[in-house]
Amino acid sequence: MAINILMPALSPTMTEGKLAKWHVKVGDTVKSGQVICEIETDKATMEVEAVDEGRIGQLIVPEGAEGVKVNAVIAILLEEGEKSVPAGAAAAAQPPSPPTQTAAAPVAAVAAAPKPVAPAAPAPQPAPPGGGRVFASPLAKRIAADKGLNLSQIKGSGPGGRIVKVDVEQAKPGAVPAAAPAPKVTPASALQPIFTAPGDQHIPHTSIRKVIARRMLESKQQVPHFYLTVELEIDALLAARQAINDVVRKQGAKVSVNDMIIKACAKALRDHPECNASWTEDAMIQYGAVDISVAVATDRGLITPIVRNADMKGVGQISVEMKDLATRAKVGKLKLEEFQGGGFTISNLGMFGVNDFAAIINPPQAMILAVGAGEERAVVRKGQIVVRNMMNCTLAVDHRVVDGAMGAQYLQTLRAYIEQPAAMLA
Repeated sequence: MAINILMPALSPTMTEGKLAKWHVKVGDTVKSGQVICEIETDKATMEVEAVDEGRIGQLIVPEGAEGVKVNAVIAILLEEGEKSVPAGAAAAAQPPSPPTQTAAAPVAAVAAAPKPVAPAAPAPQPAPPGGGRVFASPLAKRIAADKGLNLSQIKGSGPGGRIVKVDVEQAKPGAVPAAAPAPKVTPASALQPIFTAPGDQHIPHTSIRKVIARRMLESKQQVPHFYLTVELEIDALLAARQAINDVVRKQGAKVSVNDMIIKACAKALRDHPECNASWTEDAMIQYGAVDISVAVATDRGLITPIVRNADMKGVGQISVEMKDLATRAKVGKLKLEEFQGGGFTISNLGMFGVNDFAAIINPPQAMILAVGAGEERAVVRKGQIVVRNMMNCTLAVDHRVVDGAMGAQYLQTLRAYIEQPAAMLA
């Protein structure tokens, strides 16, 4: 029986993607684990491996096709003994053509509740408890349906824990699959009329901009934020950075203030492990590793590559890794594990001259630090007005995970590392 190769969900936020490149052609024999194509998601371009073995019978979606929905058929794989694609095996997917930009008419848009868009229907499969996604090959799903098996109770042996044919064949018949919970419908809020004029343009949303908008809205609606702001003296930090760069410059490296902030935040998290955590409905997840996400602006939108185990690395190593991550983030070449996860985020707008701002928490993380510009200010020290380099930092906190006093204690420790950098470099 011919097997449909579906558009995979390569990240939790992915709903559609672009088929950037095929690595196979019709007639090619593929093996499990072989790279068959490259998919451009809302954040990166990633290689996709074959799960089943067989021969490529038809490539449904051409290279360069955009807006291909998750679980849409992108190719057909023939099993041993099959010579051609059966009639009606799959309908050719028609990726939406990009909308043209036209000048808007000078009339007011009618205020009305937008109609909800139905998501792409996934391939039928037993739903796991809690409604989580089950990753299984199309052939495994068909066999499970025939045998009455619940895929959520089967451990996969394929790439990334995916359930493949052999897993289902070795499983014993189980209970009837649990019914998926009904989706929650959020009522649309009333919209204000939008008045347009000649010369106005309608610019379609990019995939990453849609994801950013949805995640930030969910964060502000569902995460109880509170904010703590401190003013930090950074003269000692600047002096330490200069001394470090005098050494690492010979190796072609250059440490930034942001690199040292990453190190300070990581050390403070190691000292306060209760802050390195995430909220779930059943338990608090406290992370063993200190992984710092850093917001990077790209032409396609914001992405947060991760410096893993930042508390255990020197600032020179952090600088080299961060430069590489930021470079590849801007061209969409990060691997999934390089931007998925992390327990804490840093957003730095100081290089743009922004003195003070509050950032939105990046779920499921519990904290994000907004870093402003360092600048000379008049401050009082021992009764005297002196000039010092000062920097404002605002910590946004999920109150379900971290209480006010706990967040304040974290900032106290962070202050100590920033104002006495020898402590974090020792």
